[in-house]
Amino acid sequence: MWFVSFVKSSIGKKIIMATTGLLLILFLAVHAFGNAAIYMGSKYFQIYADTLHGFPVLVLIFGLGLLVLFIAHISVGTLLFLESRSTRYSRYEVNKRVVENTFASRTMPFTGLFILVFTIIHVFGFNIAAPAGVPISVTVKEYLSGFFYSLFYIVSFVALAIHLNHGFWSMLQTFGVNHPRYNCLIAKLTIIVPVFFLVLFGGIPIYFMTGAGSAY
Repeated sequence: MWFVSFVKSSIGKKIIMATTGLLLILFLAVHAFGNAAIYMGSKYFQIYADTLHGFPVLVLIFGLGLLVLFIAHISVGTLLFLESRSTRYSRYEVNKRVVENTFASRTMPFTGLFILVFTIIHVFGFNIAAPAGVPISVTVKEYLSGFFYSLFYIVSFVALAIHLNHGFWSMLQTFGVNHPRYNCLIAKLTIIVPVFFLVLFGGIPIYFMTGAGSAY
């Protein structure tokens, strides 16, 4: 089948990585929009959460789609990483030194693993293990007011920012958006996009821990 051949090819894997990466970034953007209601107060965040969960079938479909994206992104990313290591240490490449450009590119597998661990803990804490009958707005404040979980939350979004710094650039390169006319803009976006998510998400525990969210 053409799809199997496509997936086996290097360019095919890179396109799958770029496509799933783009969709995950779009999910983050939607999630960021919803989470921004926290800064407006518990009433508004609860309205957002209740409205969202008022469509359980849609939430289920969306959740399953997100799971498929995660599995595809992680699986293909792992294959590309193993292929890269195999090429690097191949006897045909003994005299060719492979140079990674940035700290972000060198640490992609590790930041990706950290993000995966965070996602599992986050979903478990706010969905599976969430106290029954307790409004999600209350649960959010309780979790993100605690020092250790807040620290873990902030470090996780630092890891995400580092991951996106290289991932966003790589995604655009795969899609062929690498014209000299746009390279300056791309360089700025590889900083702006990760910092945006870091500030919005990472700012939430700081919002509660510093007392700025006392009226939440």
